[in-house]
Amino acid sequence: MSATGHAAPPESAPIPAHVPPKLVVDVDIYNPPGAGDDYHLALKRLHDDGIPDIFWTPRNGGHWIATRGDDIYQIFKDYENFSSKQLTVPLVEHAPLPPIFFDPPVHTNYRALIAPAFMPQAISKLEEKAREMAIELIEGFYQKGEVEFVSGFAQHLPIGIFMNMVALPAEDRDYLLGLADQMVRPDSSERKLAALGAIFEYLGVKIAERRANPGDDLISRIVQSRIDGRALTDQELKGLCGLVLIGGLDTVASAMGFIANFLAKSPAHRKELIEHPELTQKAVDELLRRFPVVNQGRRITHDFEYKGVQMKEGDMIIIPTTLHGLDDRKFNDPLTVDFSRPTPIHSTFGNGAHRCPGSFLARVELKVFLQEWLKRIPDFRVKAGEKAGVHGGVNGTLYHLPLEWDVR
Repeated sequence: MSATGHAAPPESAPIPAHVPPKLVVDVDIYNPPGAGDDYHLALKRLHDDGIPDIFWTPRNGGHWIATRGDDIYQIFKDYENFSSKQLTVPLVEHAPLPPIFFDPPVHTNYRALIAPAFMPQAISKLEEKAREMAIELIEGFYQKGEVEFVSGFAQHLPIGIFMNMVALPAEDRDYLLGLADQMVRPDSSERKLAALGAIFEYLGVKIAERRANPGDDLISRIVQSRIDGRALTDQELKGLCGLVLIGGLDTVASAMGFIANFLAKSPAHRKELIEHPELTQKAVDELLRRFPVVNQGRRITHDFEYKGVQMKEGDMIIIPTTLHGLDDRKFNDPLTVDFSRPTPIHSTFGNGAHRCPGSFLARVELKVFLQEWLKRIPDFRVKAGEKAGVHGGVNGTLYHLPLEWDVR
């Protein structure tokens, strides 16, 4: 059976003996039909009648998909049954990067090294910097009456904040933005891997510099830290520093893009935020519920039964964060953006031990974007005759958004 009535994609893995035919749905979670038109709606179709809450797809090597909020929330939390040792499908062999490829208690030790930099107290000091940067960017292109939002704004803000946290020189910004661009909107998976390699190579040089001359930035603090009394290896250091860069870039830039695309088409929501600025924080939470981007994976650690579904050690399960936020069992009218909705519990940042440490920073960046953009460009639209460029993947990506407005 096909989840959408479209023709099945070409490659298909054999169905394992422990998977009953009634639990098989043929869908590529990284490229659901219609994703290019509306990524979130394309995934939402997995809530259609007749599709099991948890099913097996033969795509991408074959794996389970959980589609409902309660299961997504629970699986994120339950690292004993659902391990982070593998996060994507199909299996790609590579060295595990700390802390995301480790489970507690090992994960906890690594996470403790970066967590203080992302606590509310530390982030509040970065908020003014983010605000200055947002204003400077907007005022830089306002008079043109148009901007390609992703490359002109959404990528700049997170990378600027990252460079501030790790004290990287301003002249490296364009080089890192180029690599970020290949990470966020790659021509191919090879280009994305090459960009990742270049980021790690760049960080390796900076790590060596901070080892020789430490400062009070985040890289210096990570380099000088110890786990169980020992210094960290270069690979561990690159993993931790790379996670901070990539984690804050790909997801925040895409989420900001989806939000800007929505607001460009919804004058009523823009008006509500302009007339009621006190709603901004609630709006950030509601928009994060409505437009998540991550399709996170977990590996089954042992044979067991979960809600009547027989799972085997080594099976993979993908938990699309979008499907928690859009679950009508958890939210009334989930496709509607409602800034007066009670603060929602969702899985946009994951849950449990692996909950994204940068969630508070991401919220601040989105709040600053809404406040400073709407103050300066209250009325804007997608450029006439064009539309957003979107594709699926491990993270849903909005890679192109041409916006325009009337210059006052």
